[in-house]
Amino acid sequence: MDLSNVIAFRSNKTVYRDGDTVVKVFGEGFKKADVLNEALNHARVEETALNVPKLYGVGMTEDCKWFIMTEYIPGQTLAELMAQNPKKHAAYLEQFVDLQLLMHRQICPLLPRLRDKMDRKIIQTELPTATKYDLHTRLESMPRHNKLCHGDFNPTNIIIRDDGTPFVLDWSHATQGNASADAARTYLLFALSGDDKTAESYLKLFCDKSGTPRQYVQKWIPIVAASQSVKGKPEERELLFRWVDVVDYE
Repeated sequence: MDLSNVIAFRSNKTVYRDGDTVVKVFGEGFKKADVLNEALNHARVEETALNVPKLYGVGMTEDCKWFIMTEYIPGQTLAELMAQNPKKHAAYLEQFVDLQLLMHRQICPLLPRLRDKMDRKIIQTELPTATKYDLHTRLESMPRHNKLCHGDFNPTNIIIRDDGTPFVLDWSHATQGNASADAARTYLLFALSGDDKTAESYLKLFCDKSGTPRQYVQKWIPIVAASQSVKGKPEERELLFRWVDVVDYE
């Protein structure tokens, strides 16, 4: 296994290309259960109609770091294409939403339930007890669905293959649940990156194409923001807490 060609880097993981494979190496201290859970999620999503890189295996490097090996997909991320072709931004965003809606039509009955994950995350937050109670109450009132949700659906996690076929990457946060919660998460990802214009365009497009009232997606935002604050970046936590504080929307 050749780990000399780095193609992506994050604070706790490094991604390498080794010929026709991709090797995601996790940093020291990364929990074995989390690595195995990501691989299991990936394998389950492979069974749907989505284009997902093939999972080849899980193992440990010579210096005892866990890795996941998958198929290499030649192409560019949707984020790269958006940056390179600003005049096509609207068309790329529409393709992005169409892909997310296709994903939400898939069923993965063995994935963890989004509602259970949100409940656990709310408990783990540093929010006041009264706020946690309000969030639990709101979560309990939301309709129960079993749609495939990515949990980190953003243009950097989509590879457009050289022939134009889109592939969805990184299933570590995958759950089954309410699609509007997944949309709220994507909206927050755009907003947290400082791209409010794209965030608003995305939300309008998602609601129009899915026939979902905007207010319904917005009701999920405080719940999703609270969940993200647990393991989110420290510099984003203040903004996330502001979203949590929003109770009603126009």
